[in-house]
Amino acid sequence: MQADFVIVGAGSAGCAMAYRLSEAGASVIVIEHGGTDAGPFIQMPAALSYPMNMKRYDWGFTSEPEPHLNNRRLACPRGKVIGGSSSINGMVYVRGHAMDFDHWAEQGADGWSYADVLPYFKRMENWHDGGHGGDPTWRGADGPLHVSRGPRQNPLYHAFVEAGRQAGYHTTEDYNGQKQEGFGPMEQTVWQGRRWSAANAYLRPALKRDNCTLINGLAQRVVVEDGRAVGVEIRRGGRVEVIRANREVVLAASSINSPKLLMLSGIGPASHLAEHGINVVADRPGVGQNLQDHLELYLQMAASQPITLYKHWNLVSKAVIGAQWLFTKTGFGASNQFESTGFIRSQPGVQYPDIQFHFLPIAVRYDGKVAAEGHGFQAHVGPMRSPSRGAVSLASANPADAPRIFFNYMSTDEDWADFRRCIRLTREIFAQEAFKPFVKHEIQPGDAVQSDADLDAFIKEHAESAYHPCGTCRMGRADDRHAVVDAEARVIGVDGLRVADSSIFPRITNGNLNAPSIMVGEKAADHLLGRDPLARSNDEPWINPAWATAQR
Repeated sequence: MQADFVIVGAGSAGCAMAYRLSEAGASVIVIEHGGTDAGPFIQMPAALSYPMNMKRYDWGFTSEPEPHLNNRRLACPRGKVIGGSSSINGMVYVRGHAMDFDHWAEQGADGWSYADVLPYFKRMENWHDGGHGGDPTWRGADGPLHVSRGPRQNPLYHAFVEAGRQAGYHTTEDYNGQKQEGFGPMEQTVWQGRRWSAANAYLRPALKRDNCTLINGLAQRVVVEDGRAVGVEIRRGGRVEVIRANREVVLAASSINSPKLLMLSGIGPASHLAEHGINVVADRPGVGQNLQDHLELYLQMAASQPITLYKHWNLVSKAVIGAQWLFTKTGFGASNQFESTGFIRSQPGVQYPDIQFHFLPIAVRYDGKVAAEGHGFQAHVGPMRSPSRGAVSLASANPADAPRIFFNYMSTDEDWADFRRCIRLTREIFAQEAFKPFVKHEIQPGDAVQSDADLDAFIKEHAESAYHPCGTCRMGRADDRHAVVDAEARVIGVDGLRVADSSIFPRITNGNLNAPSIMVGEKAADHLLGRDPLARSNDEPWINPAWATAQR
């Protein structure tokens, strides 16, 4: 089989590219190892804890023992299903801060500043504010990706925002608009009660066209002939075959599998490839390096009133919620329940927010285990720009083997200072007047955990990944030895091959990564088609004037 473009990975960026390339008349083949996303475990927003804990939908990656976190191996879920991680994630929609993308441009990703990428965010969005505020001139109105807001009917959502204001922080009507900084409503990729994944938004419409085809198989390597990528070797149905690309091959297989595929194809650090007997096609030391992620903690409070979602945490209530969702796509099942958020600066000298909150009106883990206290609520909190860096490397030359993933979490003094600050600032927010009618006591970490040493011990034992790995095929200028792709997502040193997913981020963005990953697919499609990029935006984002004051 052959097509103009062969895309590996039907995830967030891959689906967006398949849609835009086929829309332009090019033939496209998408290779995906995972299967269908049909069924309530994926499509029902409130069931989000299930798919990322199911082998059917998740690659099941774990990190190497992390030496600064008591040698724990942390889960690293990645979607093995159409829609990729957008089909198993928490459906939280965050573009990132304007200065994230300006930093990308400063690091050599020319043409990826905020003014450059904002038009692509607008192109992909179909924004529904639900009448709750925000400036529509900053948002897209007719894109494939529906972005909505939950109903915020529980009083705890409003208490969280008000407590943030009482603690001295800003509020924002739309953190994805002009002003990210502040407390306000959280947005979700949910539409008409269903998860609106990249598969629903992009892939299914693309597959209705005659020029787009989905193939189920395991990509094993990129076939390179005379310095040019000409196809992808896959295994399906017990045999190996090559899917040919008439124009280009694009890897959109995630920040874990994209560098793995490059290395299996002979593109990566020459010494590491030699260790596994792989012939070197292009010596790119940056492949697999620069791995970043967000860590987070759950600060949990016992509730003094029985108003939390815990009252639904029993088999009968779950059955009722599930039935209502199945027949009407409404009710508690129709939201991810992350309906309020906050982005704050941890100190006056910080230029833009470096802490993110997800608020949830129940005390529960991602694996679905609730706190023993019963009624409670929690804030997920973590620093946004850790200086720690890790790497993805090959465990063997066998494509069936998972790669080694080492995040090197919490490897600097700055990480520890930032996390302690996160905990203490969150406690201040929960201590505000707005929460007085609802707080019984602190469940986790607990009132006894106060000193730096005690907080550090808690962090070592309880910090978890927010599931935002990125950066392993960093974008930069062609003369940068540690860059993997150039500013048009072309792999440096190999013709006809690009990488377009979260792996090309020079630095992690402020918030959840699904939105910027889709944006990468949207923009990369224009590069693949040889089109001029969308016109730069003249919109000026809001920057906290207190930062400028602190610099004087």
